[in-house]
Amino acid sequence: MEVEQQHEVVAFGGGCFWCTEAVFLMLKGVEKVTSGYAGGTTANPTYELVSSGATGHAEVIEVVYDSNAIPFRKLLDVFFAAHEPTTLNRQGADTGTQYRSIILYTTGAQQAEAAAMIRELSAAKMSPSPIVTEVKKLERFWPAEGYHRDFYAKNPGEPYAAAVIAPKVEKTKREFPGLLKPDA
Repeated sequence: MEVEQQHEVVAFGGGCFWCTEAVFLMLKGVEKVTSGYAGGTTANPTYELVSSGATGHAEVIEVVYDSNAIPFRKLLDVFFAAHEPTTLNRQGADTGTQYRSIILYTTGAQQAEAAAMIRELSAAKMSPSPIVTEVKKLERFWPAEGYHRDFYAKNPGEPYAAAVIAPKVEKTKREFPGLLKPDA
């Protein structure tokens, strides 16, 4: 008996969207990952505008996934492992509000599960610093310019890809082998 697909959408921001895109594209049950902008107030943002910090938007990925194939909790596990949720408006050398840690939910269940996971991680005191991940409703997602899409796959030898993206991809492969697509 075949299980019916249950498509859901969520957006994650955990620093540069090139990194999060590369990580989430590897996961079974993830059907589409699109780099873009969300969480701010400016309509039709561009990379240049978002990089200025004046739009309120974060660099995010919109993830379309089959919740029967990969539960939202597993996506959260990967999200929190793939970035540093305790640094405010920063991931490594990338600084500014556009690089903040943010979960943009589309369902009440996602909101509740994200809040519960943050409480669990905070209670576990895995870091001396508090988790600063924002959790808010996804109001509007703006796709990024085409040259940002599939950046790691198209530019694996590019210095930023080799120094920043590749280690996150390898960490995900090590920590979540059971969640990976066969070709990951």
